[in-house]
Amino acid sequence: MQIIFNQTVVMFILIVTGIICFKTGIITKAGNKELSKLVLSVVNPLVIFMAYQEKEYNSELVKNLLIAFAISLISFIIVIAFAYILIPMKENRNREIERFSVIYSNCGFMGIPLIQAVLGSTGVFYLTAYLTVFNFAIWTHGIILLSGEKNLKNVLKVLYSPVILSIVLGVILFFLNIKLPSIISEALNFIGNLNTPLAMIVAGVTIADTNILNLLKKKRIYYVSIVKLFIIPALITILLALPVLPDIDSEVRIAIIIAVSAPSATMCTLQCIRLGKDSLYASEIFAFTTVFSILSLPLVIQFDQIANNLLK
Repeated sequence: MQIIFNQTVVMFILIVTGIICFKTGIITKAGNKELSKLVLSVVNPLVIFMAYQEKEYNSELVKNLLIAFAISLISFIIVIAFAYILIPMKENRNREIERFSVIYSNCGFMGIPLIQAVLGSTGVFYLTAYLTVFNFAIWTHGIILLSGEKNLKNVLKVLYSPVILSIVLGVILFFLNIKLPSIISEALNFIGNLNTPLAMIVAGVTIADTNILNLLKKKRIYYVSIVKLFIIPALITILLALPVLPDIDSEVRIAIIIAVSAPSATMCTLQCIRLGKDSLYASEIFAFTTVFSILSLPLVIQFDQIANNLLK
């Protein structure tokens, strides 16, 4: 609990740094886009790849990784089902944005640095299972949800995305027990260490470009944020604590819960811009959930401890 709280405070300070950089003109919107590409295409994949490099092959890790895949798949099915129940489709063009924001979390930007700080490379190792399912889901169901179009090209995009390629390469070298030379590993780790500060600064710049005062007046965003940050994580936490399930490794459980509990994905804003949807509303949900996740994440982890003590 204390580690989670401390790390979220650190991330908040980094987010504020991003806000200051934008307000003072040090980082522009165009510059923020380039930083975002750097994090998504280079830094994040390297963190994931190095998580595999830092682990020696053993049957326990493989078993837990497969369990993490199963839990990730089940959690997405449950989250999608409840998102459709809790956010029914009405005569409102923003309902698909709300559903997308509730279902898909910022598990790469926010999840990786937080899990890395709390669980280390083992946590990131297990998180790769969730990220794999996430990428397939967001480029298929997610794009169909926002656009209404079924496009096979989106599935193909998943297969050669940097994150998936880093997972595939990492898994292959992990099973073959092939390690990179130490000098190369050291250089890649230096790049990977940029993940937390860069990701949070990008988030801060995105938030700074949002009218916070106007945002706080929108009652609907409060409801969407409660569903995203509290109700959905609570459902998954209770599911993983049920006594009917076999014992799940605590690091696997916490990694998945943090990934589910992360704020809404930035992908929603990017796709809304591409599709001509209400990108402002999508960015407002992202900003609101990002700021309040600093409070919600420690509470979710505390709830996980309580649920496991009561139900197991």
